[in-house]
Amino acid sequence: METNNIHHLRRQVANLRQSLFDQGYVDEQFIELEELQDDATPNFVEEVVTLFCKDSARLIHIIDQTLENHPVDFAKLDNYMHQFKGSSSSIGAKKVKTKCTQFMEYCRAENVEGCKRTFQQLKEEYTTLRRKLEIYFQYARQVGPTETASCTQSKSVN
Repeated sequence: METNNIHHLRRQVANLRQSLFDQGYVDEQFIELEELQDDATPNFVEEVVTLFCKDSARLIHIIDQTLENHPVDFAKLDNYMHQFKGSSSSIGAKKVKTKCTQFMEYCRAENVEGCKRTFQQLKEEYTTLRRKLEIYFQYARQVGPTETASCTQSKSVN
């Protein structure tokens, strides 16, 4: 019975992981992170994602405040979003990174409404990604660190 539960959990972890790629939430950089995980650092990916989430929450707060300033400081916004984009890229947060790029384009055009609209979309993408990753890691912890590092890795992801 215990073996069936573990096999079922492994399948769920693999399916959750694959759905992150299939739905475009993460890209090949996520695989690169997984490849750095080993017995010495069995929770490496989760720790990096946790740091990403903490940094993202900080940046979202700062960007929210900066968007409310009059006049809007587009150079500051661009700098903060550049940080957010770099952080997103480091974990392979594909949809979030795309929204960061769009936001930066509106910044360079000094389009406040475009920035605000895109930032709202970015926050929604980030929230969805964070929830999906929390669920993934919750299941992965149940399977155990050795098993999560050996999930099926598909390099043919877009």
